[in-house]
Order: sequence, then structure tokens, then C-alpha cells
Amino acid sequence: MSAQGGAVTVFAPAGELTMVSAPAVLEDGRRLARAGDLVVDFAGVTVADSAALALLLDWMRCARAAGNRLAVRSLPAGMASLAALYDIDALLPLEPAQ
Repeated sequence: MSAQGGAVTVFAPAGELTMVSAPAVLEDGRRLARAGDLVVDFAGVTVADSAALALLLDWMRCARAAGNRLAVRSLPAGMASLAALYDIDALLPLEPAQ
């Protein structure tokens, strides 16, 4: 994703992103998704469950509602598997491999 007329923010949650920890980052992601174009970088996420996927979908909705773009970087294999299982993997705006 390249920014046109503005910088792209990178949001990099780290550690576990599970039902227990997801509420702590929900509003941060929403705020950033509403503020401008956003890349969510999951490289620092060590454990992810369906709550992480729900967060991502929420942030995507927030970005779209605000007229912003969101891309996903370094999606953990477990999240990719869950997305495929739920048949929503095609909806995820994955950043092209570089």
C-alpha cells in the first residue's frame, strides 16, 4: 500500500492476541483505522486465536467506514488457517510479498 497525500501508519500488536488480550488493543486499532491508511503488522504476535481474526475484521470495517485503506502484513499461519476455515481468507487485504 502506498500513501497518496499522507503517511501510512503501521500498527504492530505484539505478544498474545487472544480472547483474553484482544480487548486491550481493540480501541487502539479502531482509532488508527479511522485516522488514516493503516498497515497491521502481525510479525510480533506470538499466539493468535479467533479473537485476533475478529479484531482484524473490526479494524477493516472501521477503516472502510472512514474511507481509509487497511493492509495486513505478516499474518500468522494460525490466523490464515482460521480465515480459510471460515471462508473469509479472500476478504483479507494481505500486503503483497516483497
